[in-house]
Amino acid sequence: MTTSPRVAPRRSLVIAPQWIGDAVMTEPLLRALHSRGEQITVAALAHIVPVYRAMPGVLAAIELPFAHGRLDLRARRQLAQAIRGQFDAAYVLPNSLKSALLPLLAGIPERLGYLGEARVGLLTHRLKNPPKDRRPPMVALYLALSGQTLATHESLPQPRLRVTDAAQRAALAAYELPAQGFRVFAPGAEYGPAKRWPASHYAALAAASNLPVRLLGSGKEADLCADIVAQALALGAPAGHVQSLAGATPLADAMALIATCASLVSNDSGLMHVGAALGVPQVALFGSSSPEHTPPLNPRAQVLWLKQDATYTPALDCAPCFERECPLGHTRCLNDLAPTKVLSFW
Repeated sequence: MTTSPRVAPRRSLVIAPQWIGDAVMTEPLLRALHSRGEQITVAALAHIVPVYRAMPGVLAAIELPFAHGRLDLRARRQLAQAIRGQFDAAYVLPNSLKSALLPLLAGIPERLGYLGEARVGLLTHRLKNPPKDRRPPMVALYLALSGQTLATHESLPQPRLRVTDAAQRAALAAYELPAQGFRVFAPGAEYGPAKRWPASHYAALAAASNLPVRLLGSGKEADLCADIVAQALALGAPAGHVQSLAGATPLADAMALIATCASLVSNDSGLMHVGAALGVPQVALFGSSSPEHTPPLNPRAQVLWLKQDATYTPALDCAPCFERECPLGHTRCLNDLAPTKVLSFW
């Protein structure tokens, strides 16, 4: 009796997006690749790596030594030489030219991605980018790189992240918090102010919360979070009831705290997608962007977007504008979204 030779698993390198939320939304793609036997290694900027280490289907993660937004050609050549011969295929998720250079320089034979910045010669398999007015949700856009296309009636797969019980216990102990005994607010949004609910609204909500509130964000959002704490105190919140951890928590700790909080309130941001992938109760606040494109894929999520509120007048014909700042100067889409609407879900 003869046996067929064993076929080695396909070794795949995934070039990750540069934003936390986008990284979370790639998980269904990685899950699909893993389920068909591909061994997944992700190459990501250092601040994104914790997201991929929380994905069960990822075998390993490489921290890219590149500066955000820079070509860093010499460093790309050095890394390409170090990984040459280790991969059979590469999935290039960002649309930039520089993101496709590493797989090419490393001699990876199969390189898949969307057409982007003059990348025709860099990729061996190219998908056309849908027109902006017909672009599907990001989860479906990434998933299509596996060859899996969702029918219009199919529900989007929910991204999944896993934070171990030990990591949750360690974070609770480090920040002196009880499990499910606090709320997390994430008031920042890297893209710009047109995605940020006003600080005064967050402060009012925090002051009205029946549980302690912890504000999470990057160091860039420390001043914003400090302002929310000050306003909450002025509204009568007890000392220590509202505290800022912005810039003081590594992403892995922030993910652990979100995993064990009572609820999350956030703008359309990276931490919103983290909360969705962890399956926590959450309220997601949308303004200039659209929950039809980047929704929190979580059955426990409540989305608030005045564009979808038939009782709100005058109608927000300007939304979604996808601008960093309100082109009309009023940001009604967020300023008119009252804290009482969030309170109604608690």
